[in-house]
Amino acid sequence: MLDRTADPAATASQDFLDFLGGRKFATIMADPPWQFMNRTGKVAPEHKRLNRYGTMELDAIKALPVAQACAPTAHLYMWVPNALLPEGIQVLQAWGFTYKANIVWHKIRKDGGSDGRGVGFYFRNVTELILFGTRGKNARTLDPGRSQVNYISSRKREHSRKPDEQYPLIESCSPGPYLEMFGRGVRPGWVTWG
Repeated sequence: MLDRTADPAATASQDFLDFLGGRKFATIMADPPWQFMNRTGKVAPEHKRLNRYGTMELDAIKALPVAQACAPTAHLYMWVPNALLPEGIQVLQAWGFTYKANIVWHKIRKDGGSDGRGVGFYFRNVTELILFGTRGKNARTLDPGRSQVNYISSRKREHSRKPDEQYPLIESCSPGPYLEMFGRGVRPGWVTWG
């Protein structure tokens, strides 16, 4: 049994290793529970008024032993809020990947226009990014990836839920087995943690 009073980063790392049980994955998709301060100094999205979900500090996310989950050659698709792009690159590198490209999700309304309900202190965010990284030799995408555009346009749903369109895109461009970190549910052909 894990000691829940221990260091949260160490506990999360050990939980992840226990879950892996030595399994290796060629493709990982992650949607880390990013923590950030809003302009009033409140931690979002954990602020008591919002109470959406627990988050992890940057160092705890970076400390996750993701490299131990990877096949010798692997792809990473990692969601990152626009405001945390530098931190996303840090996490990608800490997990042993090299940044190669990104995929933009444009959040739209029923009528096809931009869904301007997103947050933003400088601009109203209607997009979110998936950072794509590789590790190992010969880590190019599969043939369909070479003609796949780096853009998804779909409707926004409940808070933090990502578009289902990500799965067929990832499955066509990157080899399995597939691991989803910080997933909301179960998808056939994928293993989900968090």
